Amino acid sequence: MSADGTTSVPGAPRLDEDHHVHSTFSDDAVSTPGENLAAAVRAGLRRVRMVDHVRTTSTHVSAMLTAVRALPPVEGLEVLTGVEAKVLDTDGRVDAPADVLAALGTPDGPDRVLLADHQLPGPDGPWSPRAVRERLDAGAVRPSDVVEMLVTATARAVERTGRAQLAHPFSVLPKVGLGEDDVPDDLLDALAAVLVATGTPAEVNEKWDCPGPRVRTRWAAAGVLLVASTDAHVADDVGVYRRLAPASGTGRTP
Repeated sequence: MSADGTTSVPGAPRLDEDHHVHSTFSDDAVSTPGENLAAAVRAGLRRVRMVDHVRTTSTHVSAMLTAVRALPPVEGLEVLTGVEAKVLDTDGRVDAPADVLAALGTPDGPDRVLLADHQLPGPDGPWSPRAVRERLDAGAVRPSDVVEMLVTATARAVERTGRAQLAHPFSVLPKVGLGEDDVPDDLLDALAAVLVATGTPAEVNEKWDCPGPRVRTRWAAAGVLLVASTDAHVADDVGVYRRLAPASGTGRTP
């Protein structure tokens, strides 16, 4: 890593940042925003994004943002905010409260919505991994159909929301028996063009180990902003990169 935190490895994001950190405002995380802030300081981060899960029915976003914005400032550390929501369907609808999406980037709202492929966004709503596998096994859909639905839905969600970040891109594919190699170059390039046009960053996610080198290198060459994230659900994981550090050639491990 150079003095400014960059690396010479193609497609490698900065590892002195963590753009996806959950707190107790998410039902599956155990650390408070204050504990995550302290962990970010210990890790020597210069930027951290505090993120929590939402659905269309969620009512906790205001309280979460208030808690984050009440944290004491730390010199040299920028604290960003976000909400994580799944993409619902191929029209690009997002499982987040309408008022939260409308407030993205304003003083009253989170900085970004993290678009997640927790399920496959189908034409009629989200398909669970099990439902996708059943359709594939029955010949009701082809692998290429699944990939096209995912990429189309993601691109449309990016365009609809305006201030997004891709959370763990393509993480749903292994859950249905597919992989990133099943995504053809033309679809990767089409999604990259949308990301670049909208200024949307894409995560390189430590927890889910995605996207892989092929996607990172291709997207970086296309001008996509790649950001490192741990997807931490406990403070001890904030800013700790076990998988990404060797891939980046930085040695930034615990």
